[in-house]
Amino acid sequence: MIKANYPVDKFSGIETPFYYYDLNVLRSTLEEINAQTKKNNFHVHYAMKANVNPAVLETIKNAGLGADCVSGGEVEAALKAGIPASKVVFAGVGKADWEINLGLENDIFCFNVESIPELEVINELAAAKGKVANVALRINPNVDAHTHHYITTGTSENKFGINMEALDQVVDLVLTLQNVKLIGIHFHIGSQITDMTAFHNLCVRVNELQEQFIKKGVELSNINVGGGLGINYEHPNHFAIPEFEAYFKTFRDHLQLRPNQTLHFELGRAVVAQCGSLISKVLYVKEGTVKKFAILDAGFTELIRPALYQAYHRIENLTSDLPEEEYDVVGPICESSDTFAKNYWMNGTKRGDLIALRSAGAYGEIMASQYNLRKLPKAYTSDELTGK
Repeated sequence: MIKANYPVDKFSGIETPFYYYDLNVLRSTLEEINAQTKKNNFHVHYAMKANVNPAVLETIKNAGLGADCVSGGEVEAALKAGIPASKVVFAGVGKADWEINLGLENDIFCFNVESIPELEVINELAAAKGKVANVALRINPNVDAHTHHYITTGTSENKFGINMEALDQVVDLVLTLQNVKLIGIHFHIGSQITDMTAFHNLCVRVNELQEQFIKKGVELSNINVGGGLGINYEHPNHFAIPEFEAYFKTFRDHLQLRPNQTLHFELGRAVVAQCGSLISKVLYVKEGTVKKFAILDAGFTELIRPALYQAYHRIENLTSDLPEEEYDVVGPICESSDTFAKNYWMNGTKRGDLIALRSAGAYGEIMASQYNLRKLPKAYTSDELTGK
């Protein structure tokens, strides 16, 4: 069983809070992704928004993945990490001119376009450079992923993408533009999806749309189904590697690719979440009237997901073997929402204990803030602390 290894003896001299990445877990995850995709014309672009720690990006680049970017900064980070521009896709509803120009100057693989105005701007900027930009139309397939409303993106009422009703108009327009080339269609229905039914439904919708494009005489060389595969936050030790086999099999079995078509994926959380933890120290154990509060030196400035999404992260006391007790696990931020878990059972806890907030490799470090003028934490890897 692959599981994160915590060199607690090495942690004692490190200022908390900090992020810890077990690169052995990450490498095993990437090996599984490559094993599940190597026999097919499947290409995985790592969703940069999940984590851009340099050591993490280096490991991902070495595994041969491309990059899925949603800002110019992410495009720059991907290229700096050595990911070829030919493997970079660029999405986002509000691409600024400088960001589009950055993609054009580096000849990135594709812009995932989300509106008619964006198409027109890309065409104009490409013309000014004497270039033709590859584009894929991001379509809202109106497939409900049944996930948190903040991370649902594939229904018709989201700000993302092109609604089905407008698709004919957009296709007619793109075929008249001289400096853009339509190479595919793109989808992303949401995040933290663990029921493969949602992906099956997406395949059905893509198959239907492919028929529409064929009737219009449009040949598509690329289909991009986005990402969204979830992880097991409750049991990161037993399920360190997500259900990649079932995920990719769903698309192999139900999406009808045409000859010479390439299928693209944009996985983020599923790649990096389980390799990362936020390591924190207990500042105080406060006795309430009916509760005990374990007050940590980490807060939502280091891991915002519980406050923002009411998300669950497994919490482990790395330095206690006492019987379990019930705590509200909270941070030091001057906001009541700065709570990691309520009525949470973990080993008996005292001041100075080291706590691991698990599955923090995605949307942990990348979303850290300096609210309350707190210092941004450092990050360490297993390679640094223990050697490969």
